[in-house]
Amino acid sequence: MFAKRLMTGLLMALVISGLFTFWLSKKFSKPVSAAPVVAKVQYVAAGKNLDAGEVLTTASLKMVDWNASTPLDGAVTKPETLNGRVLLYPLSAGEPILERQLSNAGSGVGLSTKIPEGMRAIALKSDEVVGVAGFMLPGTHVDVLVTYHIGQSPNPVTATVLQDVQILAIGQKTAPDPDGKATTADVVTLLVNPADAEKAVLACAQGTVHFVLRNGADHEHVSDKPTGLDGMNFDPNKEKPGAHKLTLTTITKPYEVETINGNKKSVESFQ
Repeated sequence: MFAKRLMTGLLMALVISGLFTFWLSKKFSKPVSAAPVVAKVQYVAAGKNLDAGEVLTTASLKMVDWNASTPLDGAVTKPETLNGRVLLYPLSAGEPILERQLSNAGSGVGLSTKIPEGMRAIALKSDEVVGVAGFMLPGTHVDVLVTYHIGQSPNPVTATVLQDVQILAIGQKTAPDPDGKATTADVVTLLVNPADAEKAVLACAQGTVHFVLRNGADHEHVSDKPTGLDGMNFDPNKEKPGAHKLTLTTITKPYEVETINGNKKSVESFQ
């Protein structure tokens, strides 16, 4: 009898504790709110790593999702509109393509896509020394100098023809070496306006062209007159102060004739 009452009490205690636990869980538990739905848009992106100058095709593109609350200015939503356009800068796979990264429609391919409207590209002869030992790279800025002779004067003159001119290409390369290595080439292509193109051609016809590398942040143009040997106080035909001329004197060495007559020997000298 006692055991039956004990079992009944335990069952009632379990039921009451379970009901109380359920009541507490319902009272203090907070409903989990569903994650807000983020609106998405799709932009055209590079389907693989793309190099500068590459012609886009639908096969090299893909669509990527983008948060609609932070739209990209100049992004493209239709891949067919990019067919045949040329990239001006390299892109990584999955990176959205923007209009400012592309050449103008119908502007052609290759180097011509990097020539802004109203500008020209001109190639000038260079060498390893004139090319600043190979450290002129596409995108850097240079001054162009020419050394020439005036009239019949034997002394040369050097003048600055162009200032702060951007290099488009070194040889066939239109982008710097990814490892930062120096590049040597015998042709440098410059970005100039039509008037400067005429000056560059005239300079090449007059004498030897030189390139002077300048800081990319320095865009100041300096007014300067051509420099000749007279402005340097240098005359290649003038004797240097303190120099001594070496006078060569011809010394004639006498010759000797030895005569032997029996036991007698005699020697005579002649000039």
